Amino acid sequence: MSTETTKLTIRIPVQDALFAKQYAHEHGITVTEVIDRYLRQLRELEGYNPSTDLEKITGLIPPDIDAEGIYRQHQLDKHR
Repeated sequence: MSTETTKLTIRIPVQDALFAKQYAHEHGITVTEVIDRYLRQLRELEGYNPSTDLEKITGLIPPDIDAEGIYRQHQLDKHR
């Protein structure tokens, strides 16, 4: 990731600008840092595909098995 920066002018509703300034002040950071952190989170989410991740774990336990019952019994046995 590049550390080079650029200046960007954006137009947002006044209440959003006021919120960003207040949030930054309360957390001891700049508005630029607030936006940077938010954009970093968005970039991290780009790699997350819930349907693909869900497909990886779906169907691991056969439908005829009572997984909750087995787990409850395991907990009971464990704590006897």
